[in-house]
Parts: sequence; structure tokens; C-alpha cells
Amino acid sequence: MRRVPWYGWLLGAGLALLVVVAVLYIVPSDRYIFLPDDARPLDPRVEVEDEKPDPNGGGIHYVAVDVRKASILEKMFPGLYDGATLEPVSNVLAEGEDERAHRRCELAAMRRSQEYATAVALRALDYRIRTRRLGVAVEGTFPGYPAAGKLRGCDWIRAIDGKPVRRSEDVTRVLGRKKPGERVRLTIERDGKRQDVLLRTAKDPRDPKRSFVGISVADVFDVDRIPVDVNIDLGRVGGPSAGLAFALDLAEELGRDVDRGYRVAATGEIFLDGSVGPVGGIKQKTIGARRSGMDVFLVPGDNAAEARRYADGLRIVPVDSFQQALRALATMPAKA
Repeated sequence: MRRVPWYGWLLGAGLALLVVVAVLYIVPSDRYIFLPDDARPLDPRVEVEDEKPDPNGGGIHYVAVDVRKASILEKMFPGLYDGATLEPVSNVLAEGEDERAHRRCELAAMRRSQEYATAVALRALDYRIRTRRLGVAVEGTFPGYPAAGKLRGCDWIRAIDGKPVRRSEDVTRVLGRKKPGERVRLTIERDGKRQDVLLRTAKDPRDPKRSFVGISVADVFDVDRIPVDVNIDLGRVGGPSAGLAFALDLAEELGRDVDRGYRVAATGEIFLDGSVGPVGGIKQKTIGARRSGMDVFLVPGDNAAEARRYADGLRIVPVDSFQQALRALATMPAKA
């Protein structure tokens, strides 16, 4: 019998270890991983009718987060990547929601943020913009409450107890008349089909005497008759967090010197009244903006404290509205 030399055993063990590592790197775990991505300029991704050339460089940039299922190896060694965060599935997908449905909702939120940003930017430039109310949509559900697993983000609430719902106040008013433990029937629209969902209300964690089903809702509008041709294409990037950046870039491309020659990164969900709401993944977005050599990073006020923890010299400017963002940039001296 021929003996295998010691280096043969060592080579075999090494190959076996490589196979194990490769398998651990490929096989997904029960966690998601959030990773920083580069800040990317919006100018080549936004086409505007009669857009003006940028006289002083700089530019408005958006920052996304790379979100995907973590492998078993990445779960075992979360420090493999700088700035990575592991999150449980419940922090990404609502109860009863699969990745495909979540993706559709994220892309719908992106399209809506583009419409709202266009309306806000054009109104700031004195264009007349008309909007049309589409209804009330579910933004998300709270784990452990009656709506979890039964309602999803992007569901439309069309009626409660048979009464039509046209605005978010209608939902609040009907639930306010209920006592905890009473039933409520919601008529929802999902993927173009209507269905009734029967829920038993729970106690509101903020006021035990009030009823609560565990949903957050938002009024949704359509922007009619935009007087300027605008086309925004970020590919498969989803979610509403680039809204502020869209609005700033549109104003810049239509002739307003927004960036003042600075490389500006911005994040924040934008609403039709110009207000800016908080976003997720601020750790990764701050790291991405810093690594990409941004001069300044505009973030919603509620995200500013966390952004500063990872800024490492990057200038963080908290803003709660589009107009506040314009003022903050306008007060910076023009970059030489």
C-alpha cells in the first residue's frame, strides 16, 4: 500500500477547507446584510427638457444601500466588510411578505418619490403643478399587532366597515370610534383585486383606551400635467429615499445653482408639501458618501445623529424640508 506524503494530506485538507468556505459563502442564511454603496451622480440619470449646463462642477448625488441575503459565512463573520450590518428578516420583510412583493412595493415607492420630487422642484421654480388624490395606501405593519401578516405595504385601503376611505384621516376616525377588542372590516385592493380583511383591534401602545390594528398609512397622489418633460432612470434601485436628491438635481438642471460647485450627496423621503422624512440604512449611506469623496451630505433631521457617528470628517447637514436644503446650500460659500 502506497503511503500518501504529508504534503498530500495537507493539500487535501486545504482543498476540503476551500470547498467548505465556498459552500458557506454561497448558501444563504436567515439574515440580510446591509452594505455601503458608492454615491452616484444624478445628472446622467435625470433627463430634463431644456436643462442647463452646470457652470461650476460639483453635482447632486444619491446614495443607496446594497441589501441582500447574507451567506452563512457572512453571518458567522459579520466583520468581513467594513460598514456591514446584519438584520433579521423581520426588519426587511413584513410578516407574510415575500421578496417579490417587497420588491414591487419598493419600485412603486421609487416611482412615487420621483413624481413628488418633480412636483416639489418645479413648484419651487414657480411652475404650476396640479395633483390628484389616488387614495390611502399601507406603508407597513407593526409586528405582533392584528394587521401583521394580513396587510402588506402598498395595499390600498378602499373602505372600513363598508364606508369609503379617501384620505388617511378616514382610517384614524373610524378606528378612533372602536374600543380595543372590537372587530373592524377593511376592504383592501392588492394587485388590482379587492378583498375584505377582518381584524380584531388591539390596545394602542400609546393610549390603552384607544384601538389599534398596527398599520401606518399614507395619502397617495398622482401628479398631473407636468409642464416640463422629466425622465428619471435609476434602473432597479427601489424605495423612496432618493426623493430629496431628485428634487435638488431637478432644480440644478433647470438653471438654479443648487450645489454651488460642491459634490453634494442627499438622502430623504420627500412629500408633496416639500417636507423630508427619515430613511433607513443611514450608516451605510454615510459611509458610502464619505468614501465617494462628497463635500457635504444632506440628511433628514431624525437621521443626523446617526450619520454624524460615521461621518469621519464628512460634513453632515440636517434638513427637514426641500426649502431648508436649498437655504443650507445657498449659505455655503461658492466653491473655488
